[in-house]
Amino acid sequence: MLKQAAQATQAALQAGAELLQAGRYMARGVRQQLIGADYGAYLAHMARTHPEQAPLSYEAFFRERQEARYSSRTGRCC
Repeated sequence: MLKQAAQATQAALQAGAELLQAGRYMARGVRQQLIGADYGAYLAHMARTHPEQAPLSYEAFFRERQEARYSSRTGRCC
């Protein structure tokens, strides 16, 4: 009986953790759509995975993100 309760508790905790992670992904996506890409996350990524490269300035990063978002090479209007 105690083992079943422990397993049920573990399953509930796992489901809660997965739901929390999904919420984080959704919040990040909404934030990126509304206010643009996160410069802080970009800096952390550059430091972690490309330490030999100098990161873009905020202005250059913003300009690059705007171009990536709005320059439509596929012919889309929106």
